[in-house]
Amino acid sequence: MKKIVLFASGSGSNAERIINYFKEDPTVAVSCVLTNKKEAKVLERCKRLKVPAIYFNREAFYTSDTIINFLKAQDTDLIVLAGFLWKIPATLIAAFPNKIINIHPSLLPKYGGKGMYGSHVHQAVKDNGETETGITIHYVNENYDEGGVIHQAKTQLEPTDGPLEIAEKVHQLEYGHFPNVIASLLKDHG
Repeated sequence: MKKIVLFASGSGSNAERIINYFKEDPTVAVSCVLTNKKEAKVLERCKRLKVPAIYFNREAFYTSDTIINFLKAQDTDLIVLAGFLWKIPATLIAAFPNKIINIHPSLLPKYGGKGMYGSHVHQAVKDNGETETGITIHYVNENYDEGGVIHQAKTQLEPTDGPLEIAEKVHQLEYGHFPNVIASLLKDHG
């Protein structure tokens, strides 16, 4: 069985969709969700979905091998960042090469990098008068949003679309593509 560990910092809407997508699949399991925020809404979702969720602090993530050892003990096949905002430490990337993926709410390399997440991205897309935006699913490396692109999907924007409308269009792409791409990656990495 392939095991996925999700990292999330926020509401967990993508995490819930991924959990539900694989719920009936006997070959894949979301073994747990890790979060860096004690009050993250993803914790409530995990409780409702009966998926273990664990909070960790900055020290466990950046200055010890606690998280790496935990992930190895889980026999983790794929680490999926689903709205996780901390930069991934080089030690974690080295321990799981090409096994950490992220979803970004723009067509990278546009609107990526430190501070470019969520509504910040959608506002920048609006401010620059873009006619399209989308999502990028990519491998994680030592720099924000610079890992190899796995999949991109686009959506057209109307001149009247504000950041909230842009966010909704991007969310629909995330929900439609992210679980499928994860499934393909797990299949391809046999």
